[in-house]
Amino acid sequence: MHPPDHHGPPLRIPATYLRGGTSKGVFFRLHDLPAAARQPGPARDALLRRVLGSPDPYGQQIDGMGGASSSTSKAVIVAPASRPGHDVDYLFAQIAIDSPLVDWSGNCGNLSAAVGPFAIACGLLPPGRVPNDGLCEVRIWQANIGKTIVARVPVAGGQVQEMGDFELDGVAFPAAEIELTFVDPADEGEGGATALLPTGHVVDLLEVPGLGRLPATLINAGIPTVFVNASDVGCRGTERQADLNGDAPALARLEAIRAHGALKMGLIGALDEATRRQHTPKLALVAPPADYTAASGRPVRAADIDLLVRALSMGRLHHAMMGTAAVAIASAAAMAGTLVHAAAGGGAPRQAVRFGHPSGTLRVGAQAAQSADGRWRITEVRMSRSARVLMEGWVRVPAEVLRAGA
Repeated sequence: MHPPDHHGPPLRIPATYLRGGTSKGVFFRLHDLPAAARQPGPARDALLRRVLGSPDPYGQQIDGMGGASSSTSKAVIVAPASRPGHDVDYLFAQIAIDSPLVDWSGNCGNLSAAVGPFAIACGLLPPGRVPNDGLCEVRIWQANIGKTIVARVPVAGGQVQEMGDFELDGVAFPAAEIELTFVDPADEGEGGATALLPTGHVVDLLEVPGLGRLPATLINAGIPTVFVNASDVGCRGTERQADLNGDAPALARLEAIRAHGALKMGLIGALDEATRRQHTPKLALVAPPADYTAASGRPVRAADIDLLVRALSMGRLHHAMMGTAAVAIASAAAMAGTLVHAAAGGGAPRQAVRFGHPSGTLRVGAQAAQSADGRWRITEVRMSRSARVLMEGWVRVPAEVLRAGA
């Protein structure tokens, strides 16, 4: 005979599994979460970890919804807007795979594309806001970083239109295009961790043991990002995931650069704090254009791109490009003198760039302005993504998860 079950039935929580851009995540409406998880804290973190299947010492997230990569170990909570002039609040969680970490320090630009469709499908927009046909503008308050995102979602017959011919490198199938505008994605203060240029300089020198004085552009637009020249760290800028993600010494060097960048930006107070802040800042390697073969096998020609960018997320080379890092790329390209601007050929600041990433190319645009005293401001960044519902219903997790997280 089996011993009696003292754990009780599992929690059964309404949820939707969506692809947004080149990421996937589990989406929840705030009011559908158990009462203990409707506010920040250990109970919410414990619930989301268990939903995704973390921490998993095997690194596979087999017992959860996660896909064993930083692009697929994500959760989103959407609620009615708390700010005037917005439709919904959007809160993003990056869940570590093999450690008990839930990082709330930044946004996911890719999943931002799925928030508008989710909000429309869930009836979170006021009556009359959703047209029968055309584009539905959804104004999103990104609660992690306190910024506005405007999504223009195609609608047909009063429902979100998912199918279309928009192709996004890193996604196998075409879909309907969703236009995203990141409004005023960086603070324009004179200094501090939240400023567009936290140090006030377009290029800084990082003192990294073993690497010496390393030029870096430190920027906070979309997500805090540390840009370095690929050639300065022994890379080419044409790498694919297999080239870096199995090279433990190289990843350790790159993590050290990221940690020193975080310290220089004022995001952490001591280097060892970087291990507890894995989602931000991002580290990105830039290089001038070069021919390479994308992960799909398609050749990318140097003549078709302005620069190369390879970005790391949660300690691994990303398979394509994080949407928030694309915001940082566009912003940095729009400011003369940054490493991104230099890799794109220098000259006049660029209102748009097309960069090469491991899965192909992406075009992003930014509106920048420089004041008389030389300070830069990024007023908006634009890009296109797509999104699709993969599954909807309920996720099930053991009931004791909330007790353990309390």
